[in-house]
Amino acid sequence: MSHIRKGDEVVVVAGKDIGRRGRVLAVHPKKNRVTVEKVNIIKKHVRPSQKHPQGGIIEKEGTINLSNVMLWDPKAQAPCRVGVMRLEDGRKARVSKKTGEVLD
Repeated sequence: MSHIRKGDEVVVVAGKDIGRRGRVLAVHPKKNRVTVEKVNIIKKHVRPSQKHPQGGIIEKEGTINLSNVMLWDPKAQAPCRVGVMRLEDGRKARVSKKTGEVLD
């Protein structure tokens, strides 16, 4: 079970964008990387095409290492570590280690 999923709100804890918060746009588990909204903006040079008739320089989000982000706990209003716990019905759920609340 992954600790970070698409749509989660995370905080960057290391790197050039330290302290920034954003939603997870994509998770790449085999590469151990994640794409976060408005974090690690890169500039890509594109040739003119039907999608971009002018061409030019496009700014988009790059990926960052999964170890450089932490899940945002809305109850504690702080980043938190994530644990996994089994519920009474047998399903697994993510749990905040800071507050003990179920995050799913």
